[in-house]
Amino acid sequence: MKQQSKMTERIKKLTVIGMFAALAYVLHFIHIPVGFLNLDFKDVVMAVAGMYFGPIAGLTLSILVPLLEFPTGSTGVYGLLMNIVSSSAFVGTASLIYRFKKTLSGAIISLCSAVLAMTAIMMLANLWITPYYMGVQIEAVAAMIPTTLLPFNAIKAILNAALTLCLYKPMTVLLRKNGFGKQGSAQSNTENMDPSLLRRRTVLVAVVGGMIAVIALCIIFFVMGGTIAFF
Repeated sequence: MKQQSKMTERIKKLTVIGMFAALAYVLHFIHIPVGFLNLDFKDVVMAVAGMYFGPIAGLTLSILVPLLEFPTGSTGVYGLLMNIVSSSAFVGTASLIYRFKKTLSGAIISLCSAVLAMTAIMMLANLWITPYYMGVQIEAVAAMIPTTLLPFNAIKAILNAALTLCLYKPMTVLLRKNGFGKQGSAQSNTENMDPSLLRRRTVLVAVVGGMIAVIALCIIFFVMGGTIAFF
């Protein structure tokens, strides 16, 4: 009986992770080109999955979704590698830290750490990978870091973190209500909290995260010259 229950839980988990993968794949078709760089929202979905189901699930999605994108992508192996590195840095960092501190402060710390990790790792990845695949000198790439690469990756990571902060609670509540995942650790920090206080805190988090996301989008559109593109 226990084995059957474990098997059912495993199937449910794989099912919902597959749903997250499908949603992340669909979201990559809605993107914001900023010069030769590109921003999409798939990392938000993968971060929610990673923080809820653990870093292994998050890292699996960080590799699987870019592989699904590869046949329709225009940047070849170079784009595939950069997508995997970027998503793994953000999603892996957020989900790993949150695994050991499943509280609101833990979520904030994990997402701030993810912003720093993704920004730093993408600078290194551009210095190591871009010259090889694009056939340019490393000095040319280094010259773009302060004016283009660093601002873009920092704003992208901040936007992803803000949207993840907004969406994590409602999405995971929806998952638990539909029987996906266990009730225990994911909500242990709030189960004894006054419901009205919990609602106010949830709204406050959504408002703050939404404000940060709006500011980031304004910078992307009005300062960096981003545009919305489909497919």
